[in-house]
Amino acid sequence: MQLETNFSRRGFLSSAAGLAASSAFRAARAASLDLAGLTLRQASEMLRAKKASAVDLTEACLTRIEKFNRSLNAFITVLKEQALEAARAMDAEQKKGKWRGPLHGIPIALKDNMDTAGVRTTGASELFKDRIPTEDAEVVRRLKEAGAVILGKLNMHELAYGGSSTVTYFGPVHNPWDLTRVPGGSSGGSAVAVASDLCFGALGTDTAGSVRIPASFCGTVGLKPTYGRVSIRGVIPLSTSLDHVGPLTRTVEDTALMLGVIAGYDQADPTTANVPVPDYMRAITTRASKLRLGVPRKPFFDGLDPEVAKAMDAAMETLRRLVASVMDVTIPTAQNPAEVWDAEIYAYHAKWIQETPQLYQPATRAAILRSGQEKTETYARALWNMQLQRREIEQSFADVDLLITPTIPGLPGLIVPAGRGTQTPNRGGGTQSRVRGEAANTSPFDIFGLPTITVPCGFSSSGLPIGLQISGAPWAESNVLALAHAYEQATDWHTRHPKLV
Repeated sequence: MQLETNFSRRGFLSSAAGLAASSAFRAARAASLDLAGLTLRQASEMLRAKKASAVDLTEACLTRIEKFNRSLNAFITVLKEQALEAARAMDAEQKKGKWRGPLHGIPIALKDNMDTAGVRTTGASELFKDRIPTEDAEVVRRLKEAGAVILGKLNMHELAYGGSSTVTYFGPVHNPWDLTRVPGGSSGGSAVAVASDLCFGALGTDTAGSVRIPASFCGTVGLKPTYGRVSIRGVIPLSTSLDHVGPLTRTVEDTALMLGVIAGYDQADPTTANVPVPDYMRAITTRASKLRLGVPRKPFFDGLDPEVAKAMDAAMETLRRLVASVMDVTIPTAQNPAEVWDAEIYAYHAKWIQETPQLYQPATRAAILRSGQEKTETYARALWNMQLQRREIEQSFADVDLLITPTIPGLPGLIVPAGRGTQTPNRGGGTQSRVRGEAANTSPFDIFGLPTITVPCGFSSSGLPIGLQISGAPWAESNVLALAHAYEQATDWHTRHPKLV
């Protein structure tokens, strides 16, 4: 069914700095908007000003989860009692004068491939349906240390090996803008939960576009940081050479707040780099007028759905008014990411796929078995080439600061019932110019390891969101966030919202 547009957040989001907590509270009441509809920053300001409590915010989210999760299927596990207990603890700390920062008392949800101590972490697979880790993933530990309240674990494409979030032991995730359509994947539950006001922010993982694809399809912000900026320790791997952890939120401000908490060196994770983490909230106030934009039209603008092309034309006109310059550029062709991830995912699953193949969804099982056919020399060569490409791509930023592309060439497809058609994971198939489907424009930036964000830039005539993708040089998340924020403030696409019924 097609969902209607609900309230506009424009009243909350029009100012660059955000509204004061008391004003936000009055506006919320005037608009009959419950607490769950606030942005993360607004909720934090209200909590800090004691206009709401962590328990209030948590209960508001839990109420919406109870009401809407049955139709959306975004959550696999809801931690009602644990979340309320954590919220009460954060309220008690605040009463004693302790404030952990902007995520203090804020309800957050996690993609269900991130380990949570004492709470099952399934990867949306029957294989792990009873798996209970003993330690938190590093990003989960950092969220808890910052005072975040963990609401639960989110549905996803099984083992993060696909782009639809329909191949999952726990049933398909549904796009909140049209329940008959896919939300994208593999972090489908994360995008749906944020878009539907079931949480104030979520974490996802991105190996070929798995944060940005669902964020674009669901009309949210989704960021893949520089490879090595955020720890992947304690995350069920798809490909440790390509996996990234990143936030999905309603606004760029909220993304900056979450990234500031999870970013940073992890001594126990060899994929992380010991690079200083800047103040991302300060970074978003950087004047976008100083930035130089590059537009790699080939192949990223080829074969676009006409409605995506129209939205991108309008977005480019807006961007031209915001920045110092815009020029067409050519960037290197990224290699086939499957040549990297095939060997790595098979190595992780070799024992289980041989002993208990029936515990995988058919499409996932077939893809992993195909991955096992990868030749050792192909993997070794691909890994070496990827490292070279991550250095080579830096030269593309000699004359520009950021790269602009559509996030996805097309619009969300229909959910295919089990047993009809095919639901194979998107394997990225081929070089950059031959990558199939939703990951065509996203997977190159995983190969390059660049910080890349998607922000809403329009809607189709049928009301489906369209995303704009912004990529920066290694470690230049600040530039990416600055332009994304400037574009967001110059448009109102982020204020539109699906009405759930």
